[in-house]
Amino acid sequence: MLIRTGPKNRENFWLWFTKIAAGFLIIFLLGIHLIVNHLIVPGGLLSYRQVLAYYQIPFIPIMEVFFLIIVFTHSFIGVRSIILDLNPSKRVLSIVDVALVSVAFIFIVYGTWLVIVVYQLGRL
Repeated sequence: MLIRTGPKNRENFWLWFTKIAAGFLIIFLLGIHLIVNHLIVPGGLLSYRQVLAYYQIPFIPIMEVFFLIIVFTHSFIGVRSIILDLNPSKRVLSIVDVALVSVAFIFIVYGTWLVIVVYQLGRL
């Protein structure tokens, strides 16, 4: 069995590289997220008030939005890669590309809005 590494047919190098790099960043950011939110906190879970206070650290909302962007980038490029295995036509692939980018954009905007709301609630 041959394990193939590198971009698939019709997947350029930079898209493939972004998917791989995002995977490594997810591992790093998820580690930070789990340590801060579950291992350092007494009882293993932040309370609502603790989350509001936690989000007042300027780096935290930025990191959470970055984490959100990286997760959606990695997952949606991965979904596209799976669809490439089905050998779709160029037309179908372009429709898939537009749909994936649109849905990812909507999710990222919504998630960013939620981070901003939590940050602002902590300032009240």
